[in-house]
Amino acid sequence: MKAIVPVDFSDVSLNAAEFTAQLFRGRTNVTILLYHMYRDEGEASLAYKNLEWLKESYAYKYEVNVVCKAEQGDNFINNLCRLSRFEDADLLVMAVTARTKIVAESFSLQMIAQNICPVLVIPPGFTFHEVKNVALACDFRKVRDSIPVSHVKKILEMFKPSLHIVNVNSNLYITLDEEYCAQKAALEEMFADYKPDFHFIKTYGFHESLRRFIADKNIDMVLTFPRKHSFFNYLVRGTNTRKLVYEADVPVLATHE
Repeated sequence: MKAIVPVDFSDVSLNAAEFTAQLFRGRTNVTILLYHMYRDEGEASLAYKNLEWLKESYAYKYEVNVVCKAEQGDNFINNLCRLSRFEDADLLVMAVTARTKIVAESFSLQMIAQNICPVLVIPPGFTFHEVKNVALACDFRKVRDSIPVSHVKKILEMFKPSLHIVNVNSNLYITLDEEYCAQKAALEEMFADYKPDFHFIKTYGFHESLRRFIADKNIDMVLTFPRKHSFFNYLVRGTNTRKLVYEADVPVLATHE
């Protein structure tokens, strides 16, 4: 596995980088690529010096494979997309900041929309702890088409957590209808190796319900699957994926077909 972590040496990006090193502690089959884009050629020397210091620090503390790359540029998203494709990255780990008003600055959401590889978004100040419980947030619509099973299983195989598949829908009745039962059966088959627990929350307020669920079940990571047709909506108007990425108290892994 190759994981790319963009760092601009801010506190939130350094926290995401350290989280990644801790996440893959002692895993010799994982390479972490620390990436920095600078605009002024005069920044190159200091950028490489800082990256090398991080590389040595993480390798010593967490026994991980770390490589570094810095380059000059003026379009962060284009550069990161090109690097991710060239390196055939399996994962992008990105920090999230409070800059929610200007879409152009929502780098993590833009990279999710690019659909190059899964993007793991780390909340500001989030402290690493072992991944024991993972929540898969699902709308139970065409799950075989919308959930990239190979990507999800690659993450699950690394940590072998308890898997909770959760659906929040205030329109659900006491019993599941035929379509819901069919989608549930498909999910049971897709993730049979992990013996998932299913949770159907019949309340209003997707985010508040999911937040309570995360707290009640001690969830360590949330998986979400934005649909292609909604990219513009969640980048601009603030739909579930955007709100989840910016408001979740735990890391959110977003990936789609």
